[in-house]
Amino acid sequence: MAEALISVLIEQLASIIQKQVQQEVRLVVGVEKEVAKLTRNFETIEVVLKNAEERQVKEMDVRQWLERLKDVSYEMDDVLDEWSTEILKQQIQQQEKEAGNAGSTNTTKKVCFCIPAPWFCFGQVSQVTLRRDIAVKIKELNERLALIASERQNYNLQYTKREIEQIEREKSSSFVDKTFGRVDEKDKVVEKLLSGSGQGEATCLVIPIIGMGGIGKTTLAQLAYNDEKVQAHFNNRIWVCVSDPFDEIKIAKAIIEGLKKETPASNELHTLKSIIHESVKGKKFLLVLDDVWNQDYRKWEQLKLPLQNGVVGSRILVTTRKEEVARMVVGASTDIVNLEVLSEENCWALFYHIALADREKNESKVLEFIGKEIVKKCKGLPLVAKTLGGLMRYKKTRKEWKDVLNNKIWELDGVEEQVFQPLLLSYYDLAPAIKRCLLYCVIFPKDYNIVKDELIELWMSQNYLNSIGNKEKEVVGEMYFDNLVMRSFFQEFEKDELGNITQCKMHDVVHDFLQFLTKNECLVLEVEGGNTTKRRMEFNGDNKFRHLTLMFAPEGPLILSSLCNCKNLRTLATFDSKITSFGLELISQVKCLRTLNLSRNSLNLSRNSLKEVPNEVGELVHLRYLDLSWNYGLMKLPDTVCNLINLQTLRLIGCSDLERLLEGMEKLINLQHLHVMNCVYLKLPKEIARLTSLRTLDVVHIHGDDDVDNNKEALFELSDLRNMDQLRGSFRIEFLEDLKDVRQAEKAHLVNKNCLVSLEFAFPFPRTTHHIEEGIVNALQPHPNLESLSIELYSGTTLRPHWMTSLNKLRSLYLRDCMFVEFVPPLGRLESLEVLEIFHWQSLKKVGVEFLGIDGTIETQTSSSSSLILFPSLKRLEFGFMDMWEEWEGMTGWSEEEDSQKTITIMPYLSSLEITYCEELKTLPNFLQNTPLKELVINDSPTLAQGCRKGRGEWPKISHIPNIKVGFKFVQKDGVYQIDDDETPSAASTFSSGIKKFLKNCLGLGLALPSQA
Repeated sequence: MAEALISVLIEQLASIIQKQVQQEVRLVVGVEKEVAKLTRNFETIEVVLKNAEERQVKEMDVRQWLERLKDVSYEMDDVLDEWSTEILKQQIQQQEKEAGNAGSTNTTKKVCFCIPAPWFCFGQVSQVTLRRDIAVKIKELNERLALIASERQNYNLQYTKREIEQIEREKSSSFVDKTFGRVDEKDKVVEKLLSGSGQGEATCLVIPIIGMGGIGKTTLAQLAYNDEKVQAHFNNRIWVCVSDPFDEIKIAKAIIEGLKKETPASNELHTLKSIIHESVKGKKFLLVLDDVWNQDYRKWEQLKLPLQNGVVGSRILVTTRKEEVARMVVGASTDIVNLEVLSEENCWALFYHIALADREKNESKVLEFIGKEIVKKCKGLPLVAKTLGGLMRYKKTRKEWKDVLNNKIWELDGVEEQVFQPLLLSYYDLAPAIKRCLLYCVIFPKDYNIVKDELIELWMSQNYLNSIGNKEKEVVGEMYFDNLVMRSFFQEFEKDELGNITQCKMHDVVHDFLQFLTKNECLVLEVEGGNTTKRRMEFNGDNKFRHLTLMFAPEGPLILSSLCNCKNLRTLATFDSKITSFGLELISQVKCLRTLNLSRNSLNLSRNSLKEVPNEVGELVHLRYLDLSWNYGLMKLPDTVCNLINLQTLRLIGCSDLERLLEGMEKLINLQHLHVMNCVYLKLPKEIARLTSLRTLDVVHIHGDDDVDNNKEALFELSDLRNMDQLRGSFRIEFLEDLKDVRQAEKAHLVNKNCLVSLEFAFPFPRTTHHIEEGIVNALQPHPNLESLSIELYSGTTLRPHWMTSLNKLRSLYLRDCMFVEFVPPLGRLESLEVLEIFHWQSLKKVGVEFLGIDGTIETQTSSSSSLILFPSLKRLEFGFMDMWEEWEGMTGWSEEEDSQKTITIMPYLSSLEITYCEELKTLPNFLQNTPLKELVINDSPTLAQGCRKGRGEWPKISHIPNIKVGFKFVQKDGVYQIDDDETPSAASTFSSGIKKFLKNCLGLGLALPSQA
């Protein structure tokens, strides 16, 4: 970590000097020589850091030298940040002064800083004192750094030439999801899950899977959990990540959620047990408890007892590293599955798939012999095989492969676990900046779902993302994330509709490894109640750790004085806590803080519920990241938040009682990411439009024209988007009332926002048709770079904006609750469209050939010799809740025998088609028979379902599809066609009526339908 920190400091020194010259200010007089010395000392140390980082694992004296170096570097970073902040303050003061002068002669001000902050009132004496303090600190730190630089010679550290980082961004491949071996083990577990009880007459058989870390216990449990026979056998399947500690309350609530019951707010175990007891009654369930550590039999019995009310044949599958846990939960060894290491053959297959499969055959052949020797180092652990495969994927030459095979790291016997050796190899092979990003992930608890975009913003807050060329820091962060994915440091990915990774987890062994590397820098405190604290990570006696994660903090104010010395903290994050307030006592301890996360980290209503943020928060001048999400009781922010001029990220997601943001927000000149999704009452001030650094604004609520004109406060209008061309990522516009002035939409200039990837329009709930919305949608023309578009609650009668067919990079399109639209727009020419969903169109009766982007017959379309491909990239198509839809028209003149297919192709990549609650639909289009459909789902559409029976009218169009579902049951799989007699059209229709009544009630309350039933 010191390697990357020093390179950042060198850049920071250069940046500050450049700012001083440009702005002609001299905040710290007479330190030019000291800065030059600092730079030389840092550069002298930098060339030996790579060797020092590798030797510190085994050599205590080198580790202590690095610790001293990091202490000085962090202190220097704080001083330089004070210096940089003071320059920024002067810049703001100057802008305020210029704006004031302009206001004296003009009626319009360019910039207005109207809310005073303490540092805007510095007298001349105070400023001189501050500058002298900075100069003294720099001189003192320079002397300490010079001593450390001279000490390097005592350890015979080897010089390493500094290379310019060239991090290439690679698309994440599917290798991380592929499984090798474990077929026999999976069959064994499945057999135990489906067989009769092996424990007498016990209702619920417990099956433990035991094995060392990294051996694949979770993977095996997932294979069994997702087996088709297992899915069909159990009424409910529930997956719970347990980890350490064994929190009965949290586990009980996860079980209730898995049983599809509303999660209660109560934290009374007795109440939760009663809910579980009633919820499993009459059900055969499978419960997986992944990664159990606790050996307390009393806690286990408390959890197991209510589960006994399920049907005989229910199962609990437990994964654990500890044999004691396995014997506790099962009581006998007969049902324990001892997971052995992978065979060398399977280890090689896994390694080869990651490291060599994508190479030219001749190239991989040359490296295979060395690769097989490296695989022997894996000793059958799949995690190690994946890690080494990710490492060797980047090694191109035979020499590089031999260097890994002969590395001295294999001789280390002081590393805490055997699996750490290959992880160290992969870690040392990372660029310094990526090392720091990886180590920072230790702040998350085990099994935590890490959101990629949130992680990148956290990296930014710690200044871990240096600019590479002209790439923005967010792009650099995505490159680093992809690099860590390819090297198998992350796993269990969640992806969006288009296959982009949105969330991930770390293997618990990787988490242990990061704890091992950061034990003097990061601390996790588990508060077991009152002042009792369990320390999960060691730290040095000087309490110089920089990152604190606090878990299970009790209800009440957040107080750290009794827990630890926090003056050096750069990160403070809470998880599964019940904090209700924090104040001056906390803030006075954490003045160096860069990241403060007090969000409610669980969907549990009892977690963090801050009612207010104290005024003193404005004193955290170093703060870059503030997360207050999901604090339902938070109604306002103090004006002093506007003093946080270094703030880059403000997350307020789910603060449903928050009514307004601050009018002085234009002072947050470094704010880049503002998250306000699910803040239903929030009114944004016009000043948001002045934040020239803003990159992320997830949603804006647009009030009606009359409301804006008559309201005394200046609210954000649609036209205020006109100068916000720097917005990137996803953006949602919610119209809370009718917008009568189309010019507001025209002035938004969405067509200029070329960095937006996803765009959503949500109109007011439609009660009658509003033709004005047709003009508004036309005026909201996005940039052609757009990849995802959603239009909801549109109440016009036609939906054919002139720009829609020109979105050639559009990959997903969602058209929902367009109640009065009678014809689908022509979409067949959108060359990149992969996902299309059309839901709840109450006026649509027919989908004609215009949907394909054509008109007429094949003959009129193929008069020329050129071929035509319609929906050339479409993979998934869904229609749902279309009460009036009767006909889906095919192509006139289409037949299998004719040559027409050679000149016109329709949906050549379609793999999934789903039709839900379309009671009147009778037919499917004839061109479906020539698509490569793999799955057809027809839910609660009885007329169509009848026509799709074998031998009926629609059967020739769909007979080639391997998987067909009617209702929720397979009717054909792998060539075998079957319909459940209980799934009759009349039963389906009755079911439909009840569901639709419920859904229409939702719509009556102004709630949009979900994307899936």
